[in-house]
Amino acid sequence: MAVIKGKPIDSRISYQPLLHKTDCFESMQIPAIIELEYEQWLNNAIRCISPFYNDRPDADDISLLVIHCISLPRGCYRNQMVQHLFQGRLGCFSHPELKNVATLNVSAHLFIDRVGTCYQFVPFNRRAWHAGISCFEGVDNCNDYSIGIELEGIDDGSFTTLQYNRLVEVSRLLVNHYPRMTHERIVGHSDIAPERKTDPGNGFDWSYYRQQLLGNS
Repeated sequence: MAVIKGKPIDSRISYQPLLHKTDCFESMQIPAIIELEYEQWLNNAIRCISPFYNDRPDADDISLLVIHCISLPRGCYRNQMVQHLFQGRLGCFSHPELKNVATLNVSAHLFIDRVGTCYQFVPFNRRAWHAGISCFEGVDNCNDYSIGIELEGIDDGSFTTLQYNRLVEVSRLLVNHYPRMTHERIVGHSDIAPERKTDPGNGFDWSYYRQQLLGNS
């Protein structure tokens, strides 16, 4: 794992992504998990730090990958609203759907938009607030031991090839980095909260994703 020096996280700071410059910068980097002052980040993701996270009960127990989907308002894409939600900055928008979720304290580790750009809100070694009331194989509170990835989309819609490509790239990296996170421990939000959640939904092609993850065409 590459280790470089950096400044401590200040969750009070909101980092506005410079999309065009950062997208060009991303394409030149080999994906890696890097450590900045003991915090674990994806080196080719845009960092938009969320205030909605806390410590894991056991920082060494990162053993589950949870795939979600989200768009705000529903079906509207690439408008920065998801980024605003995860940073607690939706209060200034008047759309009724945004007002309904503006007071939620939620986050994910990563968000992948429709063109495959990846944003990171919470360091991997910290506990993001993405799963809610949840259980996997008899163990409650999946936030404690999982990493959450949000795909920009809706649970009855499809996802783009660019999103699958980035998701596969990140998934491989995470599985290789965290020994307890196996391919069998990659699930959807609906798998860990079936009475509450349906995402990533029927439009997510699990077969295609897993074939790509295993390196099959």
